[in-house]
Amino acid sequence: MKSRHKWNAIGNEQGGALVEFAIVMPLLMLILGGIIDFGALYYNKQILTNASREGARAGVVRQLDANGNKIIIQESDIQTTVEIYCNNHGLLEFGESTPPTVSASNISTMAYPGDLTVTVTYTQTFLLSSLLNLFGGDIGPTINLSATTVMKME
Repeated sequence: MKSRHKWNAIGNEQGGALVEFAIVMPLLMLILGGIIDFGALYYNKQILTNASREGARAGVVRQLDANGNKIIIQESDIQTTVEIYCNNHGLLEFGESTPPTVSASNISTMAYPGDLTVTVTYTQTFLLSSLLNLFGGDIGPTINLSATTVMKME
């Protein structure tokens, strides 16, 4: 009778699925975190591309004052346009929130065939690095995203 009881205990598979789940769950969470990270990366790249386009458009559009003279736009005006666009459309941020940096070139020429170049850069912090830092890790991978738009002066 004892030998029969021994074989039932060895053949019992209760809890096996729980052990398999505990082994596979961290891998599934890592894959899910990667999907979220790269989705946010792609989304932020699109926001920066559109923001640089909006900033360049604001810089090249002919704006006239009350006397009919063309208003020369400043780099700060372009930067404000880009920041407003980024705030309205919401960059996805994990960790520290840093605003994008904006640079514009050839503003002083403001003549028709000239080109206005607006470059927007942003440092993306990955979600997985933020989560791993909670557990005492010192992982801080970031990537610099940038978008450049060139438009002709009007």
